[in-house]
Order: sequence, then C-alpha cells, then structure tokens
Amino acid sequence: MTNQTATAGYVMNQTMLRVREPDISVAFYRDILGMTLLDHYDFKEMQFSLYFMGYLAEGEQIPEDKAERARWVFGRAALVELTHNWGTESDDAFPAYHDGNTDPKGFGHIGISVPDVYAACARFEKNNVKFVKQPDDGKMKGLAFIKDPDGYWIEILSPQGLQAIVTG
Repeated sequence: MTNQTATAGYVMNQTMLRVREPDISVAFYRDILGMTLLDHYDFKEMQFSLYFMGYLAEGEQIPEDKAERARWVFGRAALVELTHNWGTESDDAFPAYHDGNTDPKGFGHIGISVPDVYAACARFEKNNVKFVKQPDDGKMKGLAFIKDPDGYWIEILSPQGLQAIVTG
C-alpha cells in the first residue's frame, strides 16, 4: 500500500489562531482579507468559541442544515479557525497571544495568495492594516507581511511573483 493510498481523502482543513476579541478578528478576516464566516460554534461548558473563516468559490452556498454545514466545514481545505477563550476580551491583565515571531520562535505565519500584491497592499494601507514588511522591503521583492488584530503575521503573495523568486 502506498502512502497516497493510505491517506486518500485527507484534507488540510484548518489552522487555529487564538484571538482576544472575536468580533474584531472576524471583521478583519471578512472585511480586509475577503473571507466568509462559514460557521461559528460556542462551547458554553468549556467557555470558548470557534469561528471558521474561508473563501467561497463564486456562486458557492453555505449549507443551511446545521449537520450538513458542519460536515461541509470540516471537509474543506485551508480554513482559518479563530478560537476565542471567553473573558480574554475584557481582561486588562491578559497578555497578548504569542505570534511565534519573537523568542522563543515557533509558528511563523499564514499565507494569502492574491492576484496583485501591490494592489492588495494599497488597499490594506487605506484600511490602516499594520505591515511587518512592504512588498519592496528587504531582499524578497513582491511579497508583503501584514498583521492581524492579534499580531499574527500574514504573508501576502502572488503565484506569479513567487514563481520568479523561486525559479530565480
């Protein structure tokens, strides 16, 4: 049995990011990055909520039936799961979540592919998004890094731009 046969049907479904204020984070991923809130689950006994964000294909509809929608969400590829632990939004003593890019380093970033990095970055600037790297900063030109409301890094890239960088 090959590894591909043994893993047939596997899907990279989600990357989980903890967020302090879910309304602000959901708005950022929806309004700034163009994702759709695909579903939201509250776990009252454990005091946390999950918000699944992703991109819909043109004309694609979110299933209305709750069980069908859950199967659909958990079978999709490349979602962002925003996890909110209740109370963090109102706790002034709560430290920010670690973004993985300061010591000790770990998690680095998620990546969003866009048709035009420069146009996307111009839009981000108009929306007061914080930049880690502008497209022409540093040695790697044509890609950028922005921060979400919790400080997580998001790489903004285009397939054409990265093709030139990696084939160089």
